[in-house]
Amino acid sequence: MEERHDPLSDLLEIQALNVLPMPVLVIGEGHGILYANTAAEDFFQASALVLKRQRLDDLVAFGSPVLGLVEEVQRRGASVSEYRLELASPRLGLDRIVDVFASLLPSQPDAVVLLLQERTIAEKMDRQLTHRGAARSITALGAMLAHEIKNPLSGIRGAAQLLEASVGDDDRLLTQLICDEADRIVKLVERVELFGDERPSERGPVNVHDVLDHVKRLAQSGFARHIRFSEAYDPSLPPVAGNRDQLVQVLLNLVKNAAEAIGQDAMDGEITLTTAYRPGIRMQAPGSGARLALPLEIGVRDNGPGVPPDLHQLLFDPFVTTKAQGSGLGLALVAKVIGDHGGIVECESVPRRTTFRIRLPLHEAKPSQVG
Repeated sequence: MEERHDPLSDLLEIQALNVLPMPVLVIGEGHGILYANTAAEDFFQASALVLKRQRLDDLVAFGSPVLGLVEEVQRRGASVSEYRLELASPRLGLDRIVDVFASLLPSQPDAVVLLLQERTIAEKMDRQLTHRGAARSITALGAMLAHEIKNPLSGIRGAAQLLEASVGDDDRLLTQLICDEADRIVKLVERVELFGDERPSERGPVNVHDVLDHVKRLAQSGFARHIRFSEAYDPSLPPVAGNRDQLVQVLLNLVKNAAEAIGQDAMDGEITLTTAYRPGIRMQAPGSGARLALPLEIGVRDNGPGVPPDLHQLLFDPFVTTKAQGSGLGLALVAKVIGDHGGIVECESVPRRTTFRIRLPLHEAKPSQVG
């Protein structure tokens, strides 16, 4: 008797694949894409409808080992796993290290389920802890600088102002230069001093979209008035646990960096602000063994030239910058503030596509006191 096909079983399989936080593709004959889950849409930056009109060959580089992996599963009829494969896609600007798990779809023996687990997620979290430690390592330096440098600078500036009244016009330019440079050093020291501020900040539920809209208005009225903004928001995103003013400062910093990367002369500059709910990402909370869920994702993406490869790993370290006049403290401060919020910040960059992603915990309402 011919075995009857159960469409309900297929539906349950597809629903199970869709809730996985890792990218999943179902590959059919000729490497055609039969299905892509939500995580795969995000990973390949394309909708499921667009992906299903393509072949796996269109998504990965020519000769990619992923193609051979699919063919091996189809030929042997057995599951195959490969670790630390380089997944390159020049068309999409992807170049990532992934673990690949491939097996046959039970209800469709000629179809292969391809699950991708990005190795760089764990590596980014490890680097994030390093960045956080690097930011905090200059806390004592900030306090020392405030005392040992700001006071003498005040004396130098005062002496220059006194000299200014008794010298000629040519020498007055020099005294003004002394005052300007003293002021510049004080501003730099004050920025470093922020790292020494360990006072607990007031936190509560924060609407991320309100923060992003506020940042966008500030940017469009000033440094980014020549740049087009677009949004891709998850409207159902719950509140984040944080300090609104600090999150505004962090996101304003990232948007300003994006605008400066695009440049003043760019005709097609675009910054995209995104939010999403990404369950399944956890990390250990500093100072405890508790695992903290980081499901809220905020993204700032620009189409500038990208971060130089040799600086990518050091981007959040203090005093590392790509700007001729930069201090290299902006992103280090971003890492510290987000770390203090229990989150992580990461960067992915290729030419014409640089994305900073912030992952933060949910705000959990405390039960009301009864008494």
